[in-house]
Amino acid sequence: MKVTYLSVGLIATCSLFADTRSDATRRIDTAEEVLHEIMATPDKGIPRDLIERAQCVGIVPNLKRAGFIVGAKYGKGIVTCRTDEGRGWSAPSTIIIEGGNVGFQIGAGETDVVFTVMNKSGENRLMQDKFTIGGDAAAMIGPLGRDTQAQTDALMHAEILSWSRSRGVFAGVSLDGASLRADNDDNEAIYGTRVTQQELLHGHVKPPAAASKLYGELNRYAPAMRGGN
Repeated sequence: MKVTYLSVGLIATCSLFADTRSDATRRIDTAEEVLHEIMATPDKGIPRDLIERAQCVGIVPNLKRAGFIVGAKYGKGIVTCRTDEGRGWSAPSTIIIEGGNVGFQIGAGETDVVFTVMNKSGENRLMQDKFTIGGDAAAMIGPLGRDTQAQTDALMHAEILSWSRSRGVFAGVSLDGASLRADNDDNEAIYGTRVTQQELLHGHVKPPAAASKLYGELNRYAPAMRGGN
């Protein structure tokens, strides 16, 4: 039986789609591992009261950075938001974060990044096709510790707080100048159909089984059932 170019092309396309889906679902598992390891060190981690109040949580494992004086960033991760009416955390949307900022960075490496979206106005930024952190959305370097009793006005009004972990060291990090957008191709690979980030984060799409461990970790520190902001 002859193998046509069309059938070879279909096989290659299916294989590529399966690889993309595998990579995307593996990213959800890695995001859960990053959050677990960071929250396991409460004295130097994300303050519990901040993650409890967060409207959305984003995790970008292995954000690549490079440069001298001007730092460049590129990474893929996930974000999930609390759904309306306390129905739990939304299906995760895969995201791309890229761009750079001016800072004193030397060398190259990979960094795990966690960010919290603290209110509805910040969440609305995520519904855009693309937005700039620190430009379109007010952002701050996230504080460390068990809680944030000494809150500042700036902290209370920030839309996004961000942290990073590199070589075992966890600290607040500035993502100013970086852009964030949905990875529509990876989302299609995970969910089997073209879906928008709005549909995912508003809870209109059934979460994948791969996200169950992530939800378990989130609910340990930021229970989905709580009052609105």
